[in-house]
Amino acid sequence: MRTLVYDVAADSGGAATVLQSFYEEFRKDPENEYLFVLSVYELEETPRIRVLNFPWVKKSPLHRLYFDYVMAPGLVERYGADRVLSLQNIALPRAGVPQTVYEHNALPFSEYRFRPWEAFRPWTTQQILGRMMRRSIRRAEKVLVQTNWMKAEIVRQCRIPEDRVEVRFPPVEMLKTKPWEMDAEKPLFFYPAGAPAYKNHRTFLKACEWLRERGCVSYEAVWTVTGEENDGMRALKREAQEKGLPIRFAGPLPRQELFELYARSVLVFPSYIETIGLPLLEARSVGAPILAADCLYARDGVGDYARAQFFDPFDAERLGELMGATGYEQR
Repeated sequence: MRTLVYDVAADSGGAATVLQSFYEEFRKDPENEYLFVLSVYELEETPRIRVLNFPWVKKSPLHRLYFDYVMAPGLVERYGADRVLSLQNIALPRAGVPQTVYEHNALPFSEYRFRPWEAFRPWTTQQILGRMMRRSIRRAEKVLVQTNWMKAEIVRQCRIPEDRVEVRFPPVEMLKTKPWEMDAEKPLFFYPAGAPAYKNHRTFLKACEWLRERGCVSYEAVWTVTGEENDGMRALKREAQEKGLPIRFAGPLPRQELFELYARSVLVFPSYIETIGLPLLEARSVGAPILAADCLYARDGVGDYARAQFFDPFDAERLGELMGATGYEQR
């Protein structure tokens, strides 16, 4: 059996981690052959693994479209692939062989539906890419997903049998740290997330404002953004400074430092769009209290965790109440 593994999109981050995990698994296979079709990410060839790199695919969307529809199907035929494993959400067009598709984009299946005037790019992902993904899923022989909630939503939305969808949790390394203990001087609330609007920093900021209005200022909130990433984040940073809120814009942090912060803080996670919500699992691994948006991904990840509490992602007052109760009770 010869499998063509298609992933010209991966170059770094989570996508590269997933690609690397499949490569490591297939290296151990003594019987089958694999052909990895990639753009810039480099892998070592073995007697049973061949790697083809096409860096020009990254030049523009038109280059990518040409490769997907013209070049890639030709590679399936030229190298005699018996099946295709697509690691980039959509099956390879016109492949002519059975396909397995790895779905890792949660936006089209999330319970939150964007409006075009609210956030145009996520809206197009849900409306356009979402339709393409659902059609692709219905054609695929097998679908791989990262979480149970995505499996349930794909089965429901695409109306396919459950046995065609397999949950394959991505490889995640949990770092060792000291046992969880709240900072002795003052409560610490931690939110490790990037700057997209759906990460919902505004609800966190409004919760801090709610606490300040009630005289609660002896705490610190740490965000892993600089406050300069985009117009929305710059506005939040100005608002935090003008209102004297104890929010520190720390910027991206090394992974070891993230775990050290988990071990002495309450994780606040108001994001309403996630596939897994990895910080939830990381904070759970050190025993930290968690305040999470009441969304499918969070219930899936920490719904059975005794130290997790949930709030409506747009209810800043409820988050403020939970922060006040949780942060000060744990001291």
